[in-house]
Amino acid sequence: MLTYIIKKLSYALLVMLGVVVLVNILFVSLGDPVKLVAGQRTDKKTIDNIRKDLRMDSSAFISFLLYLNDVSPIGTYTNTEIKDLSIKGIFVGNTQKWGIKLPYLRRSTQTKKDVSSILLEALPGTILLAVTALIIASIFGILLGVLAAYKRHTWVDTTAVMSSIIGISAPSFFMGIVIAYVFGYVLHNYTGLNFAGSWLTAQPYQGSQLSIKNLILPAITLGIRPLAIITQLTRSSMLDVLEQDYMRTATAKGLSPKTIILKHGLRNALNPVITAITGWFAELLAGAFFVEYIFGWKGIGKVTVDALEKLDIPVVMGSVLLTALLFVLVNLLADVLYSVVDPRIKLQ
Repeated sequence: MLTYIIKKLSYALLVMLGVVVLVNILFVSLGDPVKLVAGQRTDKKTIDNIRKDLRMDSSAFISFLLYLNDVSPIGTYTNTEIKDLSIKGIFVGNTQKWGIKLPYLRRSTQTKKDVSSILLEALPGTILLAVTALIIASIFGILLGVLAAYKRHTWVDTTAVMSSIIGISAPSFFMGIVIAYVFGYVLHNYTGLNFAGSWLTAQPYQGSQLSIKNLILPAITLGIRPLAIITQLTRSSMLDVLEQDYMRTATAKGLSPKTIILKHGLRNALNPVITAITGWFAELLAGAFFVEYIFGWKGIGKVTVDALEKLDIPVVMGSVLLTALLFVLVNLLADVLYSVVDPRIKLQ
């Protein structure tokens, strides 16, 4: 197990290195973010200051090496750089120090705050939204899939399949607009749900508090597509399992349908479902951009869209790297979970 995890982590480092190179090419090499930030009529001194603040006052290759040094967990800095950039880590050396550190994602060109702190403030909102959406999708998707397989060729099966097709076909941004308008505006007096709002709301004399009702609509919107896919995968996998010999043996022994389905059938049918769930969790963390923006939900997606509007390149680059890291970690977790759910799978 340990060897397998180390091997996967080495692959993950290569993937992250590729993402860093791609991000640098897209946002730095193919254009000049300094001119985008500064505008067309800014004087040369201002441009030079911005270029120095972004650590892009050297050649393209040197700027890439500096960025790679900043975002990597191991880096080298002078004493002045550690103090000015507020680098956090353990360093050794005299003039030029080497050490293990937290990734430095630069500073926002708009707020001058560390990009790391901006993203960490927004990350809990995205995780909360993605986890809630995935819980809704998993519970209802597995239940509908099992029910559709058990009641195959009936109106229950047909309804579940048709509903899942509609759910897969409907774009999240379109469903978000419809759901927000219908349940947050037209039926607001009956549902009590808001058209838009974040997970933290300011209360007089009480500070910020968690607002569950603001979570319901965006979570349902974000969970529609994974729910539809999980329903179809569970149904298809369950139909295959129901045709196996050991299922017929369990039926011949006189076991109840509930025991046969839940104890003998569902566990063996869960592998493709777990693949979908873990894959969708990573995608929900990264793909909640439109949903967060429509519902005004403060998360990584909304922060990234706002940064794009303001041409805040360091925030956008940091968001892309964080999203890629989440993908890598979730996929690693998925591989480990396979062996837990199905003992027939060995990690080698």
